[in-house]
Amino acid sequence: MADMLPEHPDFLWRNPEPKQGYDAVIVGGGGHGLATAYYLAKNHGMTNIAVLERGWLAGGNMARNTTIIRSNYLWNESAAIYEHSLKLWEQLPEELEYDFLFSQRGVMNLAHTLQDVRESQRRVNANVLNGVDAEWLTPAEVKELCPIINTSEDLRYPVMGATYQPRAGIAKHDHVAWAFARKCDEMGVDIIQNCEVTGFVKSGDQVTAVETTRGLIETRRVGLAAAGHSSMLAKLAGFALPIQSHPCRRLFRSCLSPFTRPLLCQTTYTCTCRRLTKGSS
Repeated sequence: MADMLPEHPDFLWRNPEPKQGYDAVIVGGGGHGLATAYYLAKNHGMTNIAVLERGWLAGGNMARNTTIIRSNYLWNESAAIYEHSLKLWEQLPEELEYDFLFSQRGVMNLAHTLQDVRESQRRVNANVLNGVDAEWLTPAEVKELCPIINTSEDLRYPVMGATYQPRAGIAKHDHVAWAFARKCDEMGVDIIQNCEVTGFVKSGDQVTAVETTRGLIETRRVGLAAAGHSSMLAKLAGFALPIQSHPCRRLFRSCLSPFTRPLLCQTTYTCTCRRLTKGSS
């Protein structure tokens, strides 16, 4: 299986010492942090940027996700964002000049109860109305698409159907981080590992510097891309983000080898809190 992995040079990016200051500092050296730096440099010409990672690059939530890439979420308010994101994914391997094993093999979500069926069909209908490719599959169609699935009716939790997004798929998450990091480095972005943010210096409501374990870094623009720790960092800066962080346990196999043992990984995800007022629902 090693033949499937791309060959790597001795290094893909520099490991510079932090400068005294930057036009922008991004906290979190995973997929979101590196992508933020990449698009700021590529689309807006901002290259005096530091990406700060408290451990090693892509060693946090980026290395503990399910690798699934899709846009078949429910809410109308965010459908365009997810679909735009998937369209970006579809061109990234060529744009970043890196094979991170992006494979649009499709994603199914199985329904095992009548409530699952109702919720799943609601999602499919919402996706179709928003121009997102989505289908509802009968148990027979599930079996045809993926023959190893047991669709017998005498199971404790029988398969009653499934949602299906043909354009969804997976990617090798650490390769994605390496691809972004290499391009960021080429454009002059500093990727600083082993650099934990411990606080912020402010003048009034304006951040003027970031306190780190590797010294003070001056900046007036900060992006928080630290997964479940973003709300904790925001609190250090003196404000609250309307999100909650939850531990999430998922059972999955490596996307490279069908022979590896299942891995039980614990990661952290965030969800936006919908603030309710009188008359809202």
